[in-house]
Amino acid sequence: MAGPGDPPPRGLPGGGDDEYRSTVFDESFVRAARLQEFSARERLVDCEHPVRPLPPRPLHGVPWRGLVLAVLIVLAFGAVVYAGVSGPRQPVEQPGPRVMSSTVVPLSPDGGNGVPGGRPSRLFERSPAAEFYTGAAGVTLPPVRSTAHFADSQVLAALAVAKEYVVESSLNPEVLSGRTARPVRILIDPDQHAQFDRSIKRPAADGHHAATGWLVRFDPERTEFAGEGVRVRGTMKVREAEADALEIVTDHVFVYAVRPAARADGEAASLFTVRRELRLRFDREDLRDHHLTVERSEVRAGPMSCAARAHEALRPLTAGQTADADHPAGTDPYVRDGGDSPVCGTLDPSSLPSP
Repeated sequence: MAGPGDPPPRGLPGGGDDEYRSTVFDESFVRAARLQEFSARERLVDCEHPVRPLPPRPLHGVPWRGLVLAVLIVLAFGAVVYAGVSGPRQPVEQPGPRVMSSTVVPLSPDGGNGVPGGRPSRLFERSPAAEFYTGAAGVTLPPVRSTAHFADSQVLAALAVAKEYVVESSLNPEVLSGRTARPVRILIDPDQHAQFDRSIKRPAADGHHAATGWLVRFDPERTEFAGEGVRVRGTMKVREAEADALEIVTDHVFVYAVRPAARADGEAASLFTVRRELRLRFDREDLRDHHLTVERSEVRAGPMSCAARAHEALRPLTAGQTADADHPAGTDPYVRDGGDSPVCGTLDPSSLPSP
């Protein structure tokens, strides 16, 4: 039998192994321990701390590999979704220059009576232009009001350029005689210079390259001015075309006193009337650079023969001339790209000076 001071025998109830019987101190358990007992020498030096904590062990095995694989799958899926949504990038097309369109209609006098003639002052007194202003004074500005996106100073600047364009293209003697087109060209947005230059040098009745769509021009070999100035009346309307552009529509009637270029002394003058309607556009760059873009031009002018090439220059019928059996030039519907069909109108007798 064991003495009272001896430990109980192994395997008997109350033995020391019973308390730890369910715990197995295998190698993995020891390696996972977070504390380590000091050696005997270390305990002599530091008697207050018999154990020390171990540094954390790096994770190995399946958890890290699984996490990396999951991240790679997520990244790959995101790349596929982005590529599918965005698709291949298409090059951004820059808008091309705005193209001016025009219609020029000669007005032929009705009946067999010749065009009325006389002194310019008497002709104006007996015509509907009797109360018109002379020259640039007839190109008046409307009241200036700001718009949703443009201040009143910007609206005024656009109106000033529009008036300058109307004056230079309809009243400048150098332009009217065909000697130059520069005063008009410098006011036009440079994006339209190519179209303008082609129209002036090689006019065509195609709705886009009529010289007389841009400006009033007479044939100097047939027509000269008889003095007394040009009578003018018209309107200008401004509106906001879009958040970045203003649009001004001008509508003016110009009445010129003209004579044949190779006239005899004392030959009578006659009146020639031009109605011009212009649609002008101003973006913010145009306002900064003192330019405009001509979008649309409609011109009706007479008395003139329907057969006159009005897209090149205006050729008035002068005092005593008639337009008997006048009709537009023929049109061949089988010809492609042959330009617009010739257009001609009839000049109402009431627009001519009374006898």
